[in-house]
Amino acid sequence: MNNLLATAFALFAGLIMTRVFKFLKFKFPDVTAFLIAGVCVGPYVLGSLNLPLPAFKSMQELESVAVLSKIALGFIAFDIGNEFRLAQLRQMGKAASIIGVFQAVIATVFTDIALIALYYFIGEDILPLPVAITLGAVASATAPAATLMVVRQFKAKGPVTDLLLPVVALDDAVGLVIFAVSIGIAQAIALNSGALNIIATIVNPSVEIIGSLILGALMGVLLSYLEKLFFSNSNRLSLTIAFVLMTIALAESKFDLSVSLNNLDYANIKISFSSLLVCMMLGTVFCNLSEYSVDIMSRSEKWSAPLYAVFFVLSGAQLELSVFKYPAVTLIGVVYIIARCAGKYFGASWTSSMLHCDDNVKKYLGITLFPQAGVSLGMAISAQVLGHEMGGLVRNIILFSVFIYELAGPMLTKMALTKAGEIQPAEAEHKYRARFERKAAAKRYPHANLLNNQSNP
Repeated sequence: MNNLLATAFALFAGLIMTRVFKFLKFKFPDVTAFLIAGVCVGPYVLGSLNLPLPAFKSMQELESVAVLSKIALGFIAFDIGNEFRLAQLRQMGKAASIIGVFQAVIATVFTDIALIALYYFIGEDILPLPVAITLGAVASATAPAATLMVVRQFKAKGPVTDLLLPVVALDDAVGLVIFAVSIGIAQAIALNSGALNIIATIVNPSVEIIGSLILGALMGVLLSYLEKLFFSNSNRLSLTIAFVLMTIALAESKFDLSVSLNNLDYANIKISFSSLLVCMMLGTVFCNLSEYSVDIMSRSEKWSAPLYAVFFVLSGAQLELSVFKYPAVTLIGVVYIIARCAGKYFGASWTSSMLHCDDNVKKYLGITLFPQAGVSLGMAISAQVLGHEMGGLVRNIILFSVFIYELAGPMLTKMALTKAGEIQPAEAEHKYRARFERKAAAKRYPHANLLNNQSNP
């Protein structure tokens, strides 16, 4: 109960922080306000002061409400699936796919080159080679949550936004493959064996991606069929929410399967799912099969908005400020951030130039791909297979970079979309809102409108 109270207090703090930013005329997106509020109510600020406030006192308390973050991430992926409607894919499917793959690969290459060069400069005692290779793979991932919330808050529309969401969604699948291959190479180097584990490097990630897409597609078909049994949009929305929750739960399942190879070797195939890929596929299939999907997705967006706010506040609270006390982590983290950002920017720019995309896409798409959070943290946890010391180093560097990315990334995304002309200036937005409210009032009170017209001929 205390942890739920702390969650409510954290959400309230996030909402107050958005008003503080507004009062101080800081032109930051709400995501940044939620993250800063989360840091304030987390274990390293208010939680460490022993004040009579319902703040989070430890990371264990945060882990007890981690299910809220998983649910929010599932709905974020479900919403992104809406961007894969066939009508839109016919227009930009090829461009989104090519850019999505190449920018992730180029980000990995840039980061690998920079960190391997740093490895030769500062020595293996500070930066082991397996850590450098693993970090290069983690660089491929992009956080969909922050990007989606900025797009929604400012109602961004245009060629950059249209390409951005499908590219971010593809990052998960591409990132999983790159990470699996890289971690297999890193393990071989760490064990000094030189022999790659084919099951760990190729089979397991392939099973995870294909299995996730199949599970999501099956759930999407079933949801589209069951929606027809209900005649109320409220009931259809309730069914949709139930299906997303059910899909998240199924995606958490994991199985181990021992397989005999030539009656000699035994390989442990892990059957697992990516909740982001599963929920994204659920949303994609549902939006393309259901005639009610447009209305349901619109209602879902309004229902899930508070959940997203909770997600970002909890994300801020989970950022470990203790990593800043290690100079080596700071140095490696700075190189990682610069190399990854360069890879994302130039990867998106070069690929969009080859595809003759809009000039704004060439200039600004790469900047919107900077945010990084949930998926990269999951990869960092998986890096524990390298051993306690190297796995801990990977985790600390990613925590350092996530802290920087989560605070600066949303602001950079907003800046890029504004420069591209896809976010209306505040004045234009206020005029649009006032005009909308006048039209709504005229529909509600037509007689008052008639009297005004008579008194002002």
